[in-house]
Amino acid sequence: MTVKAFVLDTNVLLHSAQSIESFHDNDVVIPMAVVEELDKFKKNSDELGRNARQVIRRLDKLRQAAGKPGQLRRGVPLSAVSASATGRLFVLSAAELGNGEMDSKIREVFRLDLGGDSPDNRILKVAFGLQEQGRRVVFISKDINLRLKADAIGLKVMDFERGKVDERALYTGFQEGHLNAAELDALYKGHGIPNGNRSLLVNEFMVITAEGNSKQSALTRLHADDKLEVIDSNRTNRVWNVAPRNKEQRMALDLLLDPEIRLVTLVGGAGTGKTLLALAAAMQLVLNESAFERILVSRPIIPLGNDIGYLPGDKGAKLASWMQPIFDNLDFLLGGEAERKAKSSSRYSVEGLMNSGKLELEALTYIRGRSIPRQFVIVDEAQNLTPHEVKTIISRSGEDTKMVLTGDPHQIDNPYLDASSNGLSYTVDRMKGQPLFGHVTLARSERSELAALAAALL
Repeated sequence: MTVKAFVLDTNVLLHSAQSIESFHDNDVVIPMAVVEELDKFKKNSDELGRNARQVIRRLDKLRQAAGKPGQLRRGVPLSAVSASATGRLFVLSAAELGNGEMDSKIREVFRLDLGGDSPDNRILKVAFGLQEQGRRVVFISKDINLRLKADAIGLKVMDFERGKVDERALYTGFQEGHLNAAELDALYKGHGIPNGNRSLLVNEFMVITAEGNSKQSALTRLHADDKLEVIDSNRTNRVWNVAPRNKEQRMALDLLLDPEIRLVTLVGGAGTGKTLLALAAAMQLVLNESAFERILVSRPIIPLGNDIGYLPGDKGAKLASWMQPIFDNLDFLLGGEAERKAKSSSRYSVEGLMNSGKLELEALTYIRGRSIPRQFVIVDEAQNLTPHEVKTIISRSGEDTKMVLTGDPHQIDNPYLDASSNGLSYTVDRMKGQPLFGHVTLARSERSELAALAAALL
């Protein structure tokens, strides 16, 4: 089998520091222009900066393993950084592959002129030069425009697929099925029924209708003991100031209120109730049942549209603008007329909850390195996080902590992510079937008739 040469763009390395180890027995080529671009990112304090530094350290480790100067140009075994990668790594420049000759060839064959000043064009020239030498080249980039340019000069191109999932076939958390009258009777008597040969995962729901009678139905969940049981309608009928308006919301509340499930993901479009349900369950479990010590709410600091720039004040004042959607939901939960009469003290206001320590708002920037025990953690807009960032957040969970990730994979503001590569979709795909995990996809907007119409048509 002929060894392929995978030429990596800068954005691939910034997306995943482990990307150079992902091509098994094939060769990996890092153009010199990519190394120069990594240098521009290495001082950043964000995820891109961390990945740039990790890649640079890996390249330096390979340089040291080579044992003599200039070996990176001739190829260094990747086994020095990964047991699963048996190919070689090259660091090459366009100049050493015949920069002038390549320009002539590209102009002659493809009627295109790739100027030498652009880092992107220098990267493409490395890939083109290797192909002209007879190598089987695949150019890997997450930049769509650069993939188009690479295709235009005859290169085979691919997106970096590691960590991507098929969002069209993303796990929804529930199925529909049929049972006979005897089995439904057993369910309603609380005995449950064995899963049998049904293709259900642990904590997956099944909406069951009776055979021959579609009006007789049950909403069930498969538990870790491999039994289907009807969810507790009394527990999920009304939580704090919220009553579920559809079966998916009832499923979500069942997962959110279950102390045995430590990680819940809620996916859905605008107005489906993801954040509201998570906050309602958190307040029920923290304030009414004392199952957790406090509620911790966080969300990525990524603007929609142009950034408004510097915000004055301390951390709390800066976060207030970003956390306004959370305040809106809390005001709704605390502002119902019946709730206001019954709980008129400041303890049940947003400010009162924060002053008492029962509610904490935190920027994800400060969550690295923390250990978070006995808290109900909600990470809103999680679709704007990378798989690595989600891993970092979930791994902060201490003893008796529950984490809830909410978001809409089709509303991503992070320029480096899409519906298939974001951390929320990745978590749903990788965690499904685990006893500590539950997921529901919410389909119907319940915010208002106008919001539902906008979600459907705009």
